[in-house]
Amino acid sequence: MLFHTFASQDERRKFGGSAFMELQKCRQKPGTKLEKILSIETITHWKNDSLYVYIDDMEGFYALYGKIFRDGCYQNGERGVVDCYGVNYYTPEQTARIAKALAEEKPADFQVLLDWLKTAENDNGIYLLGL
Repeated sequence: MLFHTFASQDERRKFGGSAFMELQKCRQKPGTKLEKILSIETITHWKNDSLYVYIDDMEGFYALYGKIFRDGCYQNGERGVVDCYGVNYYTPEQTARIAKALAEEKPADFQVLLDWLKTAENDNGIYLLGL
């Protein structure tokens, strides 16, 4: 299984410590400036409602999902391929595009991610937080 959820952070730590990429909902209000959305003071890791990709599965994630998760915004404001070691932010419009691509392409384990994205429809996009 590529994507993991945990009932608690203790469960996550027992499974793999902090060796995860985290897919997290952006809870900033719509209209929030990008600088604030990407601010290190704004982003907190290890949410119970996040999806996690274990370090051993990162290459598989990138191979299956790298082109789907394109053009995320980095903390420096630039965009590009998935940064597996930094912050990637996707707007609500990009998140909808990701969900559409998942439904069309159906890569391995896509349904877990697609279902999770549906729970983020009322949020201000998503983050992919690297190691």
